[in-house]
Amino acid sequence: MDQEKIDRINTLYHKSQSTGLTEEEKNEQAALRKEYIETIRKNMRGTLNSISIKEEDGTITDLGKKYGNISDIQS
Repeated sequence: MDQEKIDRINTLYHKSQSTGLTEEEKNEQAALRKEYIETIRKNMRGTLNSISIKEEDGTITDLGKKYGNISDIQS
């Protein structure tokens, strides 16, 4: 999500607090918030899938492969 959309979310929030939003603006705000949350979830999933743990026996467990359904070859 680009900075322009994040700025628009903030603008709509401030307008909703001061003067209120039209129905069209409420729909736009909901769509932008949904996109923002999806972006955050995607980024978080990527971060979590890239975690590896070094076990006591020296082996490395890739949690993305173990729990995240990540294959050996990512596209």
